[in-house]
Amino acid sequence: FEDDMIVTADVSRYIEDPGFGYEDFARRGEEHLPTFRAQDYTWENHGFSLVNRLYSDIGHLLDEKFRMVYNLTYNTMATHEDVDTTTLRRALFNYVHCMFGIRYDDYDYGEVNQLLERSLKVYIKTVTCYPERTTKRMYDSYWRQFTHSEKVHVNLLLMEARMQAELLYALRAITRHLT
Repeated sequence: FEDDMIVTADVSRYIEDPGFGYEDFARRGEEHLPTFRAQDYTWENHGFSLVNRLYSDIGHLLDEKFRMVYNLTYNTMATHEDVDTTTLRRALFNYVHCMFGIRYDDYDYGEVNQLLERSLKVYIKTVTCYPERTTKRMYDSYWRQFTHSEKVHVNLLLMEARMQAELLYALRAITRHLT
């Protein structure tokens, strides 16, 4: 990491459409939010089988990758041991999906506000939606007492949640096209 952001011009050579990028789903003051209801199209029930149908065995590899990162834990948080981090991992994962407009009817989003402090939310949004803007200063500013391995795990969770969100949108579009 460098403290300075990567200049947009450095990244732009890899982008065909410079206007293409993340769009906020939940803008303040907006009444009708475009929501992707997770119950209508899930990785486990729909995406996995479609991916395997289109590209044999890739579904198993992706599923294993999603599960491995999601379930990865030392059962520690900073200096505390024997901690069940399931709730925190779920909050991180669901917060990323929420930023991409994916909502779970059976999840209490109040949990996100209880578990994720503001500096972490800013970091999550930057890493997930604008990764080229991530700086070491941002990385250092959240969870100062946590180990680097715990912070790396957070980054892995964020990237896998983003990948799954993107896949859900793409696979749902393919499913609609095929039916």
